[in-house]
Amino acid sequence: MASAAEQLAANLNFSALAKAEDLKKRIWFTLGALLVYRLGTFIPMPGIDPIAFTNAFNQARGGILGLFNMFSGGAVERMAIFALNIMPYISASIILQLLTTVSPTLEALKKEGEQGRKVINQYTRYLTVVLAMLQAYGISVGLEGGSGGIVTEPGWFFRISTVITLTGGTVFLMWLGEQITARGIGNGISLIIFAGIVAELPAALAGLLDLGRTGAVSTALILLIIVVAVAAITFIVFMERAQRRLLVQYPKRQVGNKMFEGQSSHLPLKLNSSGVIPPIFASSLLLVPVTVAQFTAGSGPEWLQWLTTVLGHGRPGYMALYALLIVFFAFFYTAIVFNPVETADNLKKHGGFIPGIRPGENTAKHIDYVLTRITVVGAAYLVLVCLLPEFLVAYAAVPFYFGGTSLLIVVSVTMDTVAQVQGYLLAHQYEGLIKKSKLRGARR
Repeated sequence: MASAAEQLAANLNFSALAKAEDLKKRIWFTLGALLVYRLGTFIPMPGIDPIAFTNAFNQARGGILGLFNMFSGGAVERMAIFALNIMPYISASIILQLLTTVSPTLEALKKEGEQGRKVINQYTRYLTVVLAMLQAYGISVGLEGGSGGIVTEPGWFFRISTVITLTGGTVFLMWLGEQITARGIGNGISLIIFAGIVAELPAALAGLLDLGRTGAVSTALILLIIVVAVAAITFIVFMERAQRRLLVQYPKRQVGNKMFEGQSSHLPLKLNSSGVIPPIFASSLLLVPVTVAQFTAGSGPEWLQWLTTVLGHGRPGYMALYALLIVFFAFFYTAIVFNPVETADNLKKHGGFIPGIRPGENTAKHIDYVLTRITVVGAAYLVLVCLLPEFLVAYAAVPFYFGGTSLLIVVSVTMDTVAQVQGYLLAHQYEGLIKKSKLRGARR
């Protein structure tokens, strides 16, 4: 009986999708925009010797360039015009969020609502251009200083053209992401990162199957990888949807001559309020010494070489520090995105209260206490998801394409996009019911 009902619901959704013209236009626009992004990752930057750069990149693949290359869908490996991808925009957004907590001016803008949000977004765009220009200039200088004749004609002309090309690529992707958000489905910036990560997935799967065909990897190990991947995705979906709901009561109120009964609601606290920010920050910090050591080509100080050895992938020191950084950033970023004092004040203004807790300061302390406890579980979940692939690669020689960070991004973006599609379908069905019943607003 349940399966029949689920099948009927699925049929209704597909029929609604076929009739929802606006939703289909948004989906096609999103697919077209992502196709433009993918084409841009294959357009090479001028002034680069592709063979020499490929050889140099393969030597530094284990550093932070490898992480950026995964997020950009291979654009860094090909040194394409979208090599910087959308990472400067993400960095600018994080910096503005951090500054909002310490700057009274930005905090006041945040509280102004939609108008303040537009101003902060404009500041984010300006900061994105500045960061992209700095990173592009650093890349141009690094390419000129690389061995093997990567740059065909070094000089200021190459540096300026590199800054203009890479900065222009980042600004275009920022604009493209905003267009997807406004005219397409889902969050445009997140979908661009999502597309970059999954772009190389077919090649990775083909390589894994080829290893099984040649006998380098057993069939049992391939099946184990599939089972672990499905189990990890299921676990991530469950944990990302998990939340602690605090009961909130609203007292009776009188409107005119009518007395309305008190209402009850819930204050949802997500188990993982920090999202994927902690793994991204932790991975970036751990890859910095490895990348610096690779650029110095073994001529750096001894302590840097020792640190690079200790923090190598699969080393116990790397995994321990990785876990500690994830836990630290989970608590740090949760404190930024959720303010218990502000939440308690809003509840008090609207007459709401948590049963058994006095409004105001006591409510803020109670919310902070509950949030701290569930953040412990959320941080442990992030550590488990991010360290499981590292552990299997290091000690079981399992060829994983997805790391914990990329897997979290892919699953989270997929869940958000599907939720938006379902929201459009639901709105379309309600609109159809209203038209059929000929319900119209009362005319006065």
